[in-house]
Amino acid sequence: MSGTPTPGDLSARRGRGIPWRRWSVVLHRDVGYLAAALTIAYAISGIAVNHIADWNPNYRVTKTFVSVEPLAHLPPNDLVPAAMERLALTEAPRSSFQPDSHTVQLFYSGKVYHVDLPTGKVMVERTQSRPVLFEMNQLHLNHAKRAWTWIADVYALALLLLAVTGLFVLKGRLGITGRGAWLTAAGFLPIVYWLAFLQ
Repeated sequence: MSGTPTPGDLSARRGRGIPWRRWSVVLHRDVGYLAAALTIAYAISGIAVNHIADWNPNYRVTKTFVSVEPLAHLPPNDLVPAAMERLALTEAPRSSFQPDSHTVQLFYSGKVYHVDLPTGKVMVERTQSRPVLFEMNQLHLNHAKRAWTWIADVYALALLLLAVTGLFVLKGRLGITGRGAWLTAAGFLPIVYWLAFLQ
């Protein structure tokens, strides 16, 4: 009968279903392009802040030493003006601090003078932000807050989408039912290790 579907018709109808694997590939590709720049920035920043015990990932600190006439004989209220005069500083410091009876510190933007009162030795500590890397770290750690919080949330969702769609890009022995399953399982090992040994 003409109204009875043939096996070929049924196969064609099944083929017209939702092409979920094709959409998975398309989303993985296009979202991957959109997220590439931030992923690179977050990866570089992540490596940098992971080693914060070995270096300062945000600032480059340099130290130089000069000597002035000793100031130990001066009364406390005269220490800062005298230190400024002997260091030829015309601008008043943003703040000053005397951590002990032998030292006074003068704080300027990007610079701190550590004056040893008995000897007159001065350590000048200069701090400069690391170009590009400083900004990457600020974004990674969400110091900007406000609108960046929402941008970071969208980026996190994009990474989630990339991870999920990536599971279904390939099929067969190279896909999630074959080698992909073993590699995906291996990806959980750091989490298992953390839960088992580092908690």
